[in-house]
Amino acid sequence: MALATRTGRRPSTTRTLWDSSVGKKTVMAVSGLIMLAYLVVHMLGNLKIFFGAGEFNGYAAWLRHMGAPVLHSHWGLWIARIVLLAAVVAHAVSAYQLSRRDIRARPVKYAHKRRRASYATRTMRWGGVILGLFIVWHILDLTTLTVNERALEGHPYENVVATFSTWYGNVIYITAMAALALHVRHGFWSAAQTLGAGNARRDRALKALANLLALVLFAGFVSVPVSVMTGLVG
Repeated sequence: MALATRTGRRPSTTRTLWDSSVGKKTVMAVSGLIMLAYLVVHMLGNLKIFFGAGEFNGYAAWLRHMGAPVLHSHWGLWIARIVLLAAVVAHAVSAYQLSRRDIRARPVKYAHKRRRASYATRTMRWGGVILGLFIVWHILDLTTLTVNERALEGHPYENVVATFSTWYGNVIYITAMAALALHVRHGFWSAAQTLGAGNARRDRALKALANLLALVLFAGFVSVPVSVMTGLVG
């Protein structure tokens, strides 16, 4: 009200929505679903490695030229990257601001910690940090090839095998996928509640779907390093 009196203008509806907890939760929900859609597509693309080097490298080449001939080479890939980056930033900023707001609202810790929250709920923040660090590693490993010692430019299949032929590559990846599964398990259900899809009748189905999504993503992503380790892919 003071702002409107001093400047003669009221804050915009968009700014008012963003400043509210509901607005930030909505941004988190929508950006989270965008990232979830990407993860499903990314996992399906990864599974092409089981059809051999030609199939996997062909898929990687298609990614660089998707949208052709309407779009120039790499344009479609960069559009997808920009949308994904915007979703990641919006999700992280919203989560951080909501966390700070929650801390300010409860500056004194509870005398007795409540145990009702699930493990995934209690570790959402740390899971987000782990995933953020993993994204940086993953880009340096398989996109820029900076930390992949045996990487070959233009050979995605061979680079994936090189990564998962090292113990640390497997530990980093599998740990991150476990954090991802927990994050998706809680995040999907939470997003459904925020966007109004949840109610007493649908809660059980939504939780079952969240568990299924988390399990499928974990199994799909982890199947690649496990297959390299066991010699099924190589």
